[in-house]
Order: sequence, then structure tokens, then C-alpha cells
Amino acid sequence: MSQDNRHPFLQGLSKHRGVQPTIITIFGASGDLCARKLVPAIYNLAVDNLLPADFYLIGFGRKPIPDDEFRELASESISKFSRRPLNKEIWDRIEKNTYYCSGGYDEEEGFQKLSDKISSIEKDAGREMQSVFYVSTPPSVFDPIVKNLGKVGLATKYQETDKHTKVVIEKPFGKDLESARNLNRAIQGVFQERQVYRIDHYLGKETVQDLLVQRFANSIFEPLWNRNYVDNVQITVAESLGVGTRGGYYEQSGATRDMIQNHTMQLLALMAMEAPASLDAEAIRNEKVKLLKAIKPLKLGYENPEVVRAQYMEGLIDGQKVQGYRDEEGVSGQSETETYAALKLAINNWRWEGVPFYLRSGKRMARRVTEIAIQFKRPPSSLFSENEMINLANNSLVFQIQPDEGSTILLNGKIPGLQTRTQPVKMHFRYSTTFGSNTPEAYERLVLDAMIGDGTLFIRGDETEASWNLITPLHDFWKSEGQRGIESYSSGSWGPNASDRMLWEKNHEWRRP
Repeated sequence: MSQDNRHPFLQGLSKHRGVQPTIITIFGASGDLCARKLVPAIYNLAVDNLLPADFYLIGFGRKPIPDDEFRELASESISKFSRRPLNKEIWDRIEKNTYYCSGGYDEEEGFQKLSDKISSIEKDAGREMQSVFYVSTPPSVFDPIVKNLGKVGLATKYQETDKHTKVVIEKPFGKDLESARNLNRAIQGVFQERQVYRIDHYLGKETVQDLLVQRFANSIFEPLWNRNYVDNVQITVAESLGVGTRGGYYEQSGATRDMIQNHTMQLLALMAMEAPASLDAEAIRNEKVKLLKAIKPLKLGYENPEVVRAQYMEGLIDGQKVQGYRDEEGVSGQSETETYAALKLAINNWRWEGVPFYLRSGKRMARRVTEIAIQFKRPPSSLFSENEMINLANNSLVFQIQPDEGSTILLNGKIPGLQTRTQPVKMHFRYSTTFGSNTPEAYERLVLDAMIGDGTLFIRGDETEASWNLITPLHDFWKSEGQRGIESYSSGSWGPNASDRMLWEKNHEWRRP
């Protein structure tokens, strides 16, 4: 696309950030994530001329697949899941450099074949290339993949140069604090921390990245971003879908492991952290870790609780009756797994002392939405006392992360007329309206950043442990309690009544997105 044809807001912006000649290897290449997200992301980077001229893609999996068959599967994935239609001319440039290797994840022989293939590509191209290994597999094989990359020398290739090896690891990163620490030790026994990119795709969403811009590039917000003006903060990650065919997996996960510990805590860290010294990746991640470590331990128990768990019952979604969680395929009739969790957090630092942070995530809720809502304190009511003509709401700033990315400011305004009547009014900004609807997928940004070596939107090892340090005692408590304390909520609702009661203690109530 020429500069003349680009959207006016995008004209003059750089389209390339200097990616090294790269060989990407995707472990779990026959899996769903590769088909739905990774291959389409690579294709769309090619459409935007963001891939290096020397770019190679290798799929790796247990199942033997000929190169031509893997290329055909990749082409089908693009046709089905890409945000742009398949352009044969562009795809042909990637396809001719696409290969497949098979082997067991715990067998060194397959990794030696992979090493030989990478060496062969470099020899034919006549140049050295950086290797990026994307681990898109179940967590149970993270450890053997990492260790075998070390055994065959791929982890330390070009170690002290700008072409050093990088490894991208998908979530979930551990299931509790101990397993996260063990996985960190295994990775750090093979790779240096600067080589490791722990991924959380929420961090690649435009609105999440925009949080730093809104906070630190707008003087009207930064002075208000503290306990003096903020009444409470609410972070909602809601899904209207149930567990579907993933009941067996979800029984081992639950809402806190699946959403709260990673996605939701990352949103909290970016929203509440102190200003970093620079936009350097380590400066930003340092502040996120400080924030997570400043969260006070949760108060567990049943008197004035700071956490609520629940399971969805049957109800209506889009007018259709759906079954309850315990009736889903692969779910125990005596299940203790939460499909909804709500937490009330307190941050022990100068900026946020006394401000409650409410986090909730659940399945089978009223609608699919992810948002951060900063609710500000009410102004003194000496001028405008509420009555039948004066309707005042807390001012709020809301970041909508999905499905409709953008932000909203809620103000109080006067209704036109001869009498003084007020009502809350909203000012909306939407990415699709301002910048066009074809916004890049989160994985496009994250794959590109990994190739470049920019760790800003990835999670550091100590960051994962800080998050698990808060959540693991909660899981231990629930395990000791069994089914005691599990609430229920109707599918299609906004969660259990106990979650509302948790906020009433502070005279707060959940926003209805």
C-alpha cells in the first residue's frame, strides 16, 4: 500500500523496525493456536512488509507431515482465519520457505534433525540467521522442549551477537507458585532471561498498549491517577461462552488460573504501576513487578471475604437455553472448579492506599467483554444535591479491550431546557472509527516484537512468580474447603449475588458494561 492510500492518521509512520533474517520454528504446529493465530499472524506481517527478506517457517510436531502437506494446511489456515484474504503472490513468497520437522518433544533425535535443517537453510542462504522458537504446546512438554534445545546447541547459537536465539512460551506458565518456579529454573538453566518471551496475548491488544499512552501522555489524566481522586477500579473479563468441549481441561484450570492470574493481573499491573524511567522493556517490567509485589495478601474465609467463587447454572444466552457447568461434557457432577471468580485487592503503596481494586472473570456471563473502569470520586454535593431533576454519576474512564476496542469517559451534563436538569453522558472513542476497522491482531504485534527482541509486552520470570504468590494461597484454601463456599449464578447473568455483596461493604456496585 502506498503512503497516499494509507489512512491519514497512518501516513508517514514507519512500516518496518529492522527485523533480523529469521527462522521461526513453531512447536505444536498441528495445533489449534498455530492454525488460528500464528500462521495468519505471520501472513499478515508479510502483507504489511514487516517480515525480513530472508524469512523461513518450520513447523515441528510429533506427527510426520510432508512439507507440501504442511504448506497446504498453512494456506487453509490463512484462508479461514486471517483478517485479510489470501493473496497468492504474497503467500508464495512465504510458502517456498516453509518446512516441517517431526519428532518427539522428549527425544533428542528430532531436535538434532531440526538443528540440521536450520544449518541447511543458513548454508543455502549464505548467511547466519536468528532462530525464534515458539512453544505452542501443552505445558507438560515445555520442560523437555527447552532442555532438548539446549542439548543440541540451538539455545546458545550466536549467543553474544544480535542474532542470538529467542524462545517464546505460551501460557499457562505453571499452575501454582512452585510449578512456575520450577519452570523458570528449567528455562534459566538453558536460556538467559533476555532470550525468553513469556507470552500473554492480551498485552498485544491495541487498548492494552494504549494504557501507557493514556496515562503518561495526557496531562489531564496523570494528576488524577491516585487515591485522592480515584474511588475504585474495576476490571472485568467476561465471556458468554461456556467451557464447550474443554471441560476436562477447565476442571484443572478454573477462572483464576485461566484468566485472573495472567490476563487480569497484567491489566491491573499496567493500569496501576508507577511511571517507568523510560520506554525500555526492562524499565516497564520493573514497575509491573513492583506493583504486583505491593498487593496485599487476600483475606480468606467467610466473614467479610475478599474473594468469591461460583459456577454457572443453566440459563439463557441470546435467548437460547444452555446447561449448567456440572452438566457439561468432561465435568464432574461434584466439581469444585470455579467458572467465576471475583477478588477485592488492596495495593500497599502511597499512590493507591485505600483504593479498592475489584477484579472479576467468568464464563456464561451476560455478554463477552473485557474492560478496565476507573471510577472517580464524586464532587462535593453543595451545589448539585441529587433529587428528581439532578442525576449525578461518578465520573469514570473506561478502557474497552474487547470486543470493541476503545475508551469512554462518563461525565455529568445538563439536559437542554429551561430547567436545571442533569444526567450522565458518555464520550466514546473507537479504534475502528478513527483508524479503520482492520486492526492488527494481538499475535501479529507479539510475533514481530519477539523477532525484533522487544520484551516490553512479554512477561518476565519474576513477574509470573509475583502473580502466583498472590493466587496460590487462594487455591490452597479452596482445595482445603472442598465444595464449601461455592456460589452459583444463572447463565446470562453478571455473576452471583455474593459478588455484589462484596462491593456493598464499601458502598460500591459493579458496573454493567
